[in-house]
Amino acid sequence: MTYNTDIDTVGNTTISSLFDSQSDAERAIERLREVGIASSQIRTVEGTETTTGTVSDPDHNKGFWDKLGDYFFPDEDRYSYAEGLSRGGYLVTVTGLTDAEYDAAQAILDDEGTVNLDEREESWRSEGWGGYGASSYATAGAGSPTLASTTDHLTDDATIPVVEERLRVGKRDASRGHVRVRAYTVEEPVSESVELREDHVELERRPVDRAAVVDEDFRDRTIEAEEYREEAVVSKDARVVEEIGLRKTSDTHRETISDSVRHTEVEIDDDRDDLGQPKKPL
Repeated sequence: MTYNTDIDTVGNTTISSLFDSQSDAERAIERLREVGIASSQIRTVEGTETTTGTVSDPDHNKGFWDKLGDYFFPDEDRYSYAEGLSRGGYLVTVTGLTDAEYDAAQAILDDEGTVNLDEREESWRSEGWGGYGASSYATAGAGSPTLASTTDHLTDDATIPVVEERLRVGKRDASRGHVRVRAYTVEEPVSESVELREDHVELERRPVDRAAVVDEDFRDRTIEAEEYREEAVVSKDARVVEEIGLRKTSDTHRETISDSVRHTEVEIDDDRDDLGQPKKPL
């Protein structure tokens, strides 16, 4: 999956890929370095070995959820990556990619066996995994937020934090299916008709009654004839009659993302008798 943390900045595209084994992840990292991607652009998170096919403990996932907090993931994907890491996966993230580097990095990660997260989530659900929607993280954020109210007595360093949420909009690759062209060879029977000629030699004996010429008819003689027949000769000529290829095209469209952000409002109640003293501005 791909995330762009700053749409207006060239060269700030990030790719994150989950691998099942450390060897696949290390092989992908080595190939990324070979095409000129700096080691400082590559980050890895190593998962914990578990028994294959078991549903992980949500409490165990919390450590990975927290560890991925500074990654720019939607919460649903962050939870899925945490699940994959808890099952022994390895997360490889490449940051600061140009357009050319992005294409090369994506091809390398796909070639080295990156996990299809959507398919893996379906497999986990069949084992009883509930996904982000059933997690405590989603439950805690559902509906209108309830803010706890506390009253602190004045101390020398008592403060109220003023908090603002900022909306960050990124992009990710979502699979819409794929096209595969596979060429293979089949044999089918064919038939062609051809006319063949055969020569036959027949022995003919016919009675005659005439005077013999002694010097002529008593000579040793031999006559012979050879039979021929035509046989079919088969040859095959292979011709390329069509070429099939795949070509990717892309276009862009602008989409407006609407959401809500929270911030802290501060109300000041000051009912003191100023006794003629000017109040200090806030």
